[in-house]
Amino acid sequence: MHLHDLCCIGHVTLDKVVTPKSTVHMPGGTAFYFSHAIRHFDDIDYKLIASLAVSEMSVTDDLRAKGVDVEVVPSRHSVYFENIYGENQDNRTQRVLAKADPFTVQALKETDAKIYLLGALLADDFPLDILKYLSKKGLIAVDSQGYLREVREQNVYPIDWNNKLETLKYIDILKVNELEMEVLTGMSDVKQAAQQLYDWGVKEVLVTLGSLGSVIYDGKDFYKIPAYKPKEIVDATGCGDTYVTGYLYRRAKGAGIEDAGKFAAAMATIKIEASGPFCGTKQDVENRIKTAEKILPVI
Repeated sequence: MHLHDLCCIGHVTLDKVVTPKSTVHMPGGTAFYFSHAIRHFDDIDYKLIASLAVSEMSVTDDLRAKGVDVEVVPSRHSVYFENIYGENQDNRTQRVLAKADPFTVQALKETDAKIYLLGALLADDFPLDILKYLSKKGLIAVDSQGYLREVREQNVYPIDWNNKLETLKYIDILKVNELEMEVLTGMSDVKQAAQQLYDWGVKEVLVTLGSLGSVIYDGKDFYKIPAYKPKEIVDATGCGDTYVTGYLYRRAKGAGIEDAGKFAAAMATIKIEASGPFCGTKQDVENRIKTAEKILPVI
């Protein structure tokens, strides 16, 4: 069986974004943002396993047309998020108007990869048996965001990660932001929280601090990764997914943690300057690392 460098597994969503000025319908989700970002790097063997309804197949057709290896797992519905923003962009009301079917081990048996990214959007997307199965085949990377969202009667509620102690020991690379870190560990100190997550079994803990940079912990060292100041902030949607893309791309290519972290941060900066997924080049990212104003995290 063919061995891919990277495989992202996730639902492609239909997003309805309502702001005081407009209502826009667009595709989204980790699988969408990750795939559109990584397709700009032609030196990586990448595969996407996406789950969505027939009505959204044009999204995966478009990715295939752009050269992405896509396998579709049909679902009765696509995940349908409604995000309503007020005048202050930090205030978001989120509802889930439809949910997709969870993934199954059976659907993933034909794919081998060195690194699997589980693009969880909701707490029940990936049953534990999937992590147990995939951990025997390759490294597992996860963004905690989806595991901390539960849907009750269309409304999204923040929750602690169900059976997290059982799950985290199968995860090699975990990305959390400050809020997620605190929900998971009960700690607001970055070093203490990262140490706790490591003690629970995670090998590389990525803590993103927004415009203040990020910190990566591997059980030995705390790597302080700068934020690269953007020229302007246009759209933060998908920035976390873009950071993960940069990090996993560089790690899959054999780069060290600090190098991968800087590449990830610079990619996220380029992404925030425009709407939609990242569409720069490797050279753009490397130039940004050299030239942009840096903000180092304080921990």
